[in-house]
This record gives sequence, C-alpha cells and structure tokens, in this order.
Amino acid sequence: MKMKADIGLIGLAVMGENLVMNMESKGFTVAVFNRTVSKVDNFVAGRAAGKNIIGCHSLQELVDNLAKPRKVFMMVKAGQAVDDMIEQLLPLLEDGDILIDGGNSHFPDTMRRTAYVESKGKLYIGTGVSGGEEGALKGPSMMPGGSPAAWPFVKPIFQGICAKVENGVPCCDWVGENGAGHFVKMVHNGIEYGDIQLICEAYQIMRDLLKMSDDEMHEVFKAWNTTELDSYLIEITRDILGFKDTDGSPLVEKILDTAGQKGTGKWTGIEALDQGVPLTLIGEAVFARCLSAMKDERVAAAKAFNRTIPEFTGDKKEFVEAIRQALFAAKIISYAQGYTLMRTAAKTYGWNLNYGGIALMWRGGCIIRSVFLGKIKEAYDRNPELSNLLLDPYFKETVEKLVPAWRKVVATAVSSGLPAPAMTSALSYFDGYTTERLPANLLQAQRDYFGAHTYERLDQPRGQFFHTNWTGHGGNTSASTYNA
Repeated sequence: MKMKADIGLIGLAVMGENLVMNMESKGFTVAVFNRTVSKVDNFVAGRAAGKNIIGCHSLQELVDNLAKPRKVFMMVKAGQAVDDMIEQLLPLLEDGDILIDGGNSHFPDTMRRTAYVESKGKLYIGTGVSGGEEGALKGPSMMPGGSPAAWPFVKPIFQGICAKVENGVPCCDWVGENGAGHFVKMVHNGIEYGDIQLICEAYQIMRDLLKMSDDEMHEVFKAWNTTELDSYLIEITRDILGFKDTDGSPLVEKILDTAGQKGTGKWTGIEALDQGVPLTLIGEAVFARCLSAMKDERVAAAKAFNRTIPEFTGDKKEFVEAIRQALFAAKIISYAQGYTLMRTAAKTYGWNLNYGGIALMWRGGCIIRSVFLGKIKEAYDRNPELSNLLLDPYFKETVEKLVPAWRKVVATAVSSGLPAPAMTSALSYFDGYTTERLPANLLQAQRDYFGAHTYERLDQPRGQFFHTNWTGHGGNTSASTYNA
C-alpha cells in the first residue's frame, strides 16, 4: 500500500462505498472517513479487506493520510451538511488542496461554495455523478465543474473510474467554472424525469387502452430496445414488466401509483422559468409526479367522474408502432428543450459549455444513457452554435417522419380519456415552435389594454414600443417594458 492515499472520500453510504471500490480497482489508494466511525471499521474489515483503502477515524487522520495537493471527495447529503463539512475541513487543509462535492447539490450553492473555498486559498469542484449504485461501482457518468486549476489533479482519477464508450472515450470531462457541473447534472436529471414520464405514458396507453398484459408489454419494450430507443431506461422497463412476484403475477402491478422525487426536476423547471425557456415537457413530468401523489383525491375524483375507456378497434400492432414513434418524437423534444436551457444559462452565467461533449458524457454510465445521444453529439459537431436540436438536418428529417404517428397517439389518448401530459405538451411545443405567427399579438393587446404594458408593431422596427388608449378615456401614459 502507498504511504499516502491518492484521494480521500467522506460518506460511506452505498454510493460512497461503491465509488471507493471503483477507485481502488483502478489502481488508486483511497482514504475513507464516515461520521459514524463504526461504518469505517466495518467497511475496512469487510468489502475493503486486503485492498488499498485506508480507514480513518477523524477528519484530521483523513487529511494526514492524503498526498498533496490533497483531494477530498465529499459524498454527504446535499444542503447544509455540505457547508458544515467544508467548514470542518478548511482549517485542516493547505492552499491548493481540493474539495470535491459529489452529491446532488443545487448549482447556485456550488457557485457560492466555489467562490468561498477559493477565497480561502483552496480549490473546489462540484461534480454531478450519475448512474446510481451500479454506475458508482462499475463506471458512472461524471460532470465536474468549479475551480479550473483543480481539474488536472483530479482528471486521471475521474476519467479512470468513469464509464467508457467507443474506443475507450471517457464519459467525463471538464464542464466549466463554478456551478457548471452541477447545472449540467441538474438538466440531466430533468431530462431523466421527462424520459421516465414518456415511458410511463406509453405503458399506460398499452395497458389501459390496448388491454395488453405485462408479458406482452415486456416483449414490446424488448423489441423497442433494438431500435432508436435503445437505452438504459427502456432496458430496465423491459425487465420490470417481466419481473414476477412470489405468486407469479407481475410485481409492478402491485406497486402503489404515487411517485417520489428528490427535487432536481423541480430545480430544472424553476431555472427554466427564471431563464424564460419553455421547458414544457419536463415541467409536465414534474407535475405528473405531484398529481400521482394525490392518491386519495384521485380515487375520490375517479368515482365522482365515472368514465370508461372506449374499446380499441384499430390494428393493435400498428398502434404499438405508432406509440414507439410518438415516444421517440417526444424524447427528441425533451432533449431539445434541455439543451436550449443549457445554452441560455451558459450565456447568463458565462459558461463555455461543450454541448457535443455533454452528450458524449451522457452516452455511458448515467441513467439517461442511450444510443440516441450519439446523434446529439453529431449534431453539435456539425454546428456547435446550433440553437435548437429540431433545426439539425438529422433531427428535422426524423421528427417530420414521426409527426403523423405522434399526432395519432396523442389524439387517441385525449379522445379516450387517458392522461398523456408529457407526450401532449411535447407536441404542443413542437407546433408552437414551428408556428410563424402565434396569438401573442392579442395577448400583448390585452396587456396594453389593462396595464398599459405597450407592444411592438409588425410595420415598425423591433425595439420600438407603442401604447394605445383603447377605451378613449385611459390616457396616454404607459408602463415600462419588462420581460418575465
């Protein structure tokens, strides 16, 4: 064992333990600490026995066992716990040492912490880590941002332990300054919300309208995973639908239909509102989880509004293919919206994001990993300044082919009384984005009528604002213009 460890890790919950085992398996010596020190002893005597892992009973002991510049990877609960740990560590570290937050921290917190830690002479990294327990052990997707000077020191470790795609390309690269890494991870999680909701809507349409069994749907998702939809989430949906309870019946049908969430999807939606970006699909995915949590009210409402889903009379196999196409089309919209948010935020916060590189980081290890992400990488390779994925030649041609099936599925769901909020909002976004003249002219007239908020005219240059005395007795004073 080396005299000093390459990196230290604090927090031996399942993700922390698995990251340590991953690092050690790639040739790195790791010092570990946990607030409940018995966990350290149990880990060192158990999974870590005989490996290049140094158990520590205090933060001072952890710091003493690290090679310089010291690198301390914090895997603690997001929020105040991170700030508290930083305060405990700073007095023990020297200038140039590196603090790393690998939790799901909100990016504004990471921006604040980076500035604070740098003001104390140390360096800071906030890195998104995606892939769950298995990813942490076998190779996650990692999205680091923070102090640029820290990257060369952690790059060999991060790129050594992360997932790899074709030709050994690592699913980890430097994202940008301060909160950029955690911002990209937040958007990743928002897209994950959207992907999951779209899959659930496809499942419900097949289950409740087409009356398909779980075994039949298992075969459908198995087939879909050989198409453009090939992805981790389609793969696990296939496995879930084929999984049987102890009595031989599908386990998934016994699970209560109330969804949980940890907040990253909500953060994505709030940031989109702050940035003025129409992140409609992900917003609907978050609200769908909120609605699912209202179980008792839904049960009562279902009795009050007793309705039956009409019998499906079309070609079932043909409609299943239409669902697949609608799912793919809406998935494209989810990523298009997510990338628009990243582009807008990059301008706001001064980040130089590599959009093709981000797609590559998501190709392996993470929850939204899919073949489809390779097409996004190619789109940004063709045009690094691409304003919207829908305007890339591949995605434009693909969506145009998918639109008829997409409309058919959405129309059928709506007419049958089946909720499909994400799939429907995605189509509405597409129609709005591709409409040259929206009814916002009337909206602006209404705002000017009741609040003198002014408007621009088609027959005058952009940037000139006008106010009309609509009633003849309102006066000519107008309000200042603003965007919200």
